[in-house]
Amino acid sequence: MLEALIFDVDGTLADTERDGHRPAFNAAFAEAGLAWHWDEALYGELLAVTGGKERIRFFCERHEPEFLLEPDVASRIKALHAAKTRHYVTLCAQGIALRPGVEALLREAHAAGLRLAIATTTTPENVTALLPADVMALFEKVGAGDTVPNKKPAPDIYQWVLAQMGLPPAACLAIEDSANGLKASLAAGLATVITRTAYTDDHDFCGALALLPDLGQVTVPLLRHWHETAYGSDKKL
Repeated sequence: MLEALIFDVDGTLADTERDGHRPAFNAAFAEAGLAWHWDEALYGELLAVTGGKERIRFFCERHEPEFLLEPDVASRIKALHAAKTRHYVTLCAQGIALRPGVEALLREAHAAGLRLAIATTTTPENVTALLPADVMALFEKVGAGDTVPNKKPAPDIYQWVLAQMGLPPAACLAIEDSANGLKASLAAGLATVITRTAYTDDHDFCGALALLPDLGQVTVPLLRHWHETAYGSDKKL
């Protein structure tokens, strides 16, 4: 029986990458006096790595290797990421809309008795800044940021959420938007529904239970049907 839905955040609940995280990174770089600018194409490449601090280091390895030779570089990256989070929270306060169908599905699922959780690599502050308080209240557990040492595509954040909820993978569905997210959820044993974005449209989604443009036409009965398809009594994911 389907008991819970576990959602990714960035790209899944809202299309935050291009118009939220990317300009927030650029604002943090400018504030620190760095002449770095991540345009949309470059940022699409950097999304191969999950986690903000990890993404900065990945960028430096390829484009600014001398930065990694500076004293106390780990602290500098941490400070850049903290500034980026501050700028992102400000952008969220100005309004970043949820993707089509997201809020309606969350409310329908909650009303139907399904438990809701989040499994993301973004910071807890980013999650609460993005989601209105009444939507945030629908989620029972939030696995975010540095809760676990290994970020997606490692399955750790999903395993943490499952442990916190006391549920086996077969009682849940994951909803993701990227190949890294799909790898993480599948490695944790979760059947996964994908909602693509412009940044992830060309990703390899082999193994996904369903591949959708958004959640606009998704209902709880449809999710239950997909779950039964994946976890029927004579089937294994």
